[in-house]
Amino acid sequence: MTQPGAVPADATVRPFRIEVPDAVLDDLRDRLARTRWPEPVPGTGWDAGTETAYLRDLCAYWRDEYDWRRHEAELNAHPNFVTEIDNQALHFLHSRSADPDALPLVISHGWPGSVAEFLKIVGPLTEPGPDAFHVVCPSLPGYGWSSPVREPGWNPARMASALAGLMDRLGYARYGAQGGDWGSMVSTELARAYPSRVAGLHVNLIIAGPAPDDDPADFTEAERASLARMRELGRTEAGYLRQQATKPYTLGHGLVDSPAGLASWIVEKFRGWSDCGGDVESRFTRDELLTNITLYWVTATAHSAARIYYENANTPSPRAGQRVEVPTGYAYFPAEKIGTPSRRWAERQYNVTHWTDMPAGGHFAAMEEPGALVEDVRAFFRPLRGK
Repeated sequence: MTQPGAVPADATVRPFRIEVPDAVLDDLRDRLARTRWPEPVPGTGWDAGTETAYLRDLCAYWRDEYDWRRHEAELNAHPNFVTEIDNQALHFLHSRSADPDALPLVISHGWPGSVAEFLKIVGPLTEPGPDAFHVVCPSLPGYGWSSPVREPGWNPARMASALAGLMDRLGYARYGAQGGDWGSMVSTELARAYPSRVAGLHVNLIIAGPAPDDDPADFTEAERASLARMRELGRTEAGYLRQQATKPYTLGHGLVDSPAGLASWIVEKFRGWSDCGGDVESRFTRDELLTNITLYWVTATAHSAARIYYENANTPSPRAGQRVEVPTGYAYFPAEKIGTPSRRWAERQYNVTHWTDMPAGGHFAAMEEPGALVEDVRAFFRPLRGK
């Protein structure tokens, strides 16, 4: 059980309630009803992108059956707050454990995710006991209700500084950090910049490769396989990255205007990056997929969320390449396609003290394998709590 997040003494932190106007939902359904669909080449499946037949079916369900209000209530069941840091609105969920000795933990999402990714893990993480956490789940700047971004420069390093300011504002002087995708990068920057505050860093994504002077003849079979996967990813999957890193608004205008286009852009990644064997609904329910997509739609943030790629490419971190000395735990989920390093490559960049090869799961660990992720987070932080 979690207790409601108390309003902090800092009056700049305000309670927030997600309440999407009916007119926004009516407009969504109207746009879905008026979607113009492409005519695919006969026999085309997912090889060339999102399968049209699947997307039409998903959008029909979104229009006629999906109940945003039910899932809005699930999000509101966790105390929501908003504050302003560095001239930027910052929305976050803050679920405090009933255990007074709980360790604060800030969990960061990435793209194309959101705070909705964490609905399965917040409750278990806050359960009272020796492994209890006070959980803070921010919407990264540019995402969800942490929008719009008011100025350029919001790269992962600046986001990490904002999260450090948030944890200070909540009265947490020492805490853990966890993340996947961009959340891993933001959490890594947090550990680099604030090592005296971050008790430990747990990630389910590490991007690390060989050094330029490494001899390929010394690579293990697993390391060669990792490099092969990364080359294949670059060949078949990197179009989204190049577009969002160079011209995010060219794409964003269409995604903010077309719900079918938005669903196509996002659901293809949930299928391609998860441990679903090609059937995306074997890992995620339609409602789970659509809650995340709807969150992007009702906040009109597809363009600003994509901007993190552009900022990362054009505003390098001042600590880029600096080794993380904070104790680091890595949970490797086998269907992860983005960054599958060997331990020796990872240890050049991180002080790795905990490494788990998971039996199943992929990129969206908190949704795909919530129990395994929770147990690994508990195990990693267990020896760090009293230090």
